[in-house]
Amino acid sequence: MDSKLSELEDLIQELIERKPELSKEDIQEQINLKKEKIGAGYLTDQGALFLIASDYGVSLSDTQKMELGLKDLYAGAKEISLETRVLSMSPAKQFSKKDGSPFYLRTMTVYDSNSTASVKLWDEKANLPGIEDLKPGDLIKIIKAYVKSDLDGSPTINIGSGSNIETAESSSEIPSIETITKDISELQEGQRNIVVSGMVDGTISKMEFTNSRGQPGKALRMRLKGRDNSVMRVVLWGKDESSIPNMISQNAKIRLLGVRVKSGNQGLEIHGNDATIINVEGGKEVEPIVVRILSIIQTENGKSMILGVDNDRKLFNINDLSKSTSVCMEGDVMECMPSKVYGNTVILDDNSWVRKSDNDESIPTLSKIRTKINGVKVDQSYCIESIVLKVPERREVQTKSGESVALSEVFVEDDTGQIWVKGWRNQARLIDKCKSGEIISITGLDAKAGLEGRIELVLTPFSKITKRN
Repeated sequence: MDSKLSELEDLIQELIERKPELSKEDIQEQINLKKEKIGAGYLTDQGALFLIASDYGVSLSDTQKMELGLKDLYAGAKEISLETRVLSMSPAKQFSKKDGSPFYLRTMTVYDSNSTASVKLWDEKANLPGIEDLKPGDLIKIIKAYVKSDLDGSPTINIGSGSNIETAESSSEIPSIETITKDISELQEGQRNIVVSGMVDGTISKMEFTNSRGQPGKALRMRLKGRDNSVMRVVLWGKDESSIPNMISQNAKIRLLGVRVKSGNQGLEIHGNDATIINVEGGKEVEPIVVRILSIIQTENGKSMILGVDNDRKLFNINDLSKSTSVCMEGDVMECMPSKVYGNTVILDDNSWVRKSDNDESIPTLSKIRTKINGVKVDQSYCIESIVLKVPERREVQTKSGESVALSEVFVEDDTGQIWVKGWRNQARLIDKCKSGEIISITGLDAKAGLEGRIELVLTPFSKITKRN
């Protein structure tokens, strides 16, 4: 019999002796349930058995004094040593104990040939010499750690005062980061602690919010495209622009290390956190861009939000934080040196320069950039001209978080087809002003997949609706 199977049988027998009311069949059923709850690939039968024994208040014999793999971890294990590779790592954070004294915590995700695990480094271990120099894929040795159960029940490695981490120089059978990287097209719901790659598709933007505890939060949002041209939305919680270069081109390849796949409102999404590592390939220095201004929106705080198009017919969302574009009007050709460019998002601040250029016939005007309704495709941005067929409809929609938000919809058509245009929150007010029979021009619309496979157009903060006289 395999030695691990023999160990498992011995431990099952030990649990039955300690808890006679359990049968071997009962225990095997509970093992299956425990593995199903934690998730496939994260727990062995033996590890599940230790968790089950702990539920019954039983501490089984620790048969594994030697080095083990991540899949063999179980809550309660002590003085474990293992070899693994770094997947992702968060900054060290300071917290306060109940008595007010401070302590530090850093989290790391590691992987081996079969599984992944979370590692917590406490107090002085959070700032070990050289810890900041560790990179994804680096081989490390974890020495004399202990394992506790995390909030979701999965075993977590803890590095305390008696534990240590060392870099390992030996060769290893643990695969490289390149080997475990998955393309967007390969992802499935429920995957976690994975490495994914894709090409930037459109906007990279930041989000600021207040969480359920009333604390300020931040996140980066983007879309990535896979080899099969499938597109997936990405939300990286706890990240901002400081995590990425100032220049990320439209077709740059991005690798995200330490993310999970979950179902969102519009299909599968990739979610990361402050430990997620972002690698950008094909990055370069910020360069001047030349665009024709299609529309300008002045916000309440005096910021200008501009929709522009270049000579390749690419649309750009331009945030002017410095009022430097005040010399330009809609229809003008503008040359600018941005401070940051993320895909098709352009940031102008006090370090940027802007100048109005002579007209360039190679850059299309608004009338030439408009798309007919029958040419609209999902996950692209458009400008259209159409006639309003129905009076706008407004309603309040309850989000998953319990928030009530405004949604206005209007049904429009041109000579090629009909489509619904939606406006959420502040953009709902733009649609409310539309009237049946009016011919309207709308700039800066995103095409989304709606119900029953139909395509819908959604207003963005850069959208503008103009009525034709």
